[in-house]
Amino acid sequence: MATRENNEKRLLSRVATSVPDAQSAIDRSLPEFPAATPIDEDSYFRLHKPPAYLSQISTGVASFINENHGRRRKIVLVTSGGTTVPLENNTVRFIDNFSAGTRGATSAEYFLEQGYSVIFLHREFSLLPYSRHFSHTTNCLLDHLQFSQDGERVEVDGVLQKDLLSVLAQYQKVKANNMLLLVPFTTVHQYLFTLKLIAQELSVIGSDALFYLAAAVSDFFLPTSRIPEHKIQSQEHGGKLVVDLEPVPKFLRRLVDSWAPIAMIVSFKLETDNTILIKKARTALERYNHQLVIGNLLQTRKYEVVFVTPDNEHWIRLSKDAAEHKVEIESLIIPRIVAMHKTWIESRETM
Repeated sequence: MATRENNEKRLLSRVATSVPDAQSAIDRSLPEFPAATPIDEDSYFRLHKPPAYLSQISTGVASFINENHGRRRKIVLVTSGGTTVPLENNTVRFIDNFSAGTRGATSAEYFLEQGYSVIFLHREFSLLPYSRHFSHTTNCLLDHLQFSQDGERVEVDGVLQKDLLSVLAQYQKVKANNMLLLVPFTTVHQYLFTLKLIAQELSVIGSDALFYLAAAVSDFFLPTSRIPEHKIQSQEHGGKLVVDLEPVPKFLRRLVDSWAPIAMIVSFKLETDNTILIKKARTALERYNHQLVIGNLLQTRKYEVVFVTPDNEHWIRLSKDAAEHKVEIESLIIPRIVAMHKTWIESRETM
């Protein structure tokens, strides 16, 4: 009876309530917003208040860059997780973006394995490098802990012992060498202010900087001038809530042209329709003039991606055997990006 109940619990834990009905998706073939101009940049950052903690982040980032680049390490900024759009200043309601930060956290680990130092700009409470292996939904640590025979200590069971030892060894090495800096954000405003700050700090190391922009950034926001101070009361609107959102400026071109003009920049394009994925990725590459767009479909993003560069398109796919053995596709993505970054650095040195 107990075994049956445990099996039922495991079955229920695998129910994927977040999987959408693909047939209900909107038309994504519509043209995207144009790239932000210097005027757009000036207007946005002038009209919105920077996070109060930004100077603290500036100091920490500058110190991290100086130490790690002084040790001749290349540095990658990995952005991860989704941004929120608050609907009230004392926020109760907000619009969120789909992302648990899995790709960003996983990729950060593989960059660290390649000898890069990582600035991890992540959504607060999203998945983090190393601890992601033992989250509340994956290898929940509490399920693998038990009391010692005398009841005085907590022990890890044999199932998790080997994995925990390996991950802990990697984490301790990274921590001892100060190769990972965690920088949190929650709202889209916090993300954009912090991204610009870190980009400008990284610009001093030129082509040794790499940007891996895996965060899911909101397409729309509510301007500060229209955000109410307190919780919106439902009765004030007759049971309806109408929100007038503005498009978030597409600052990727400003990153390429102004914030970190010599760095190599990688962006992502997530779609649900395979017939427009390549077109959307190539359009983004041409619009923002950077080096690589990684295209992926919501339904298959863990098993295949496409690299779109100015010269070609290249699919990276996990074999059926690799997928069954839980090989992470980021283990194939990151070495290829590292090789491209090496070529990028060499090309800048000959200019």
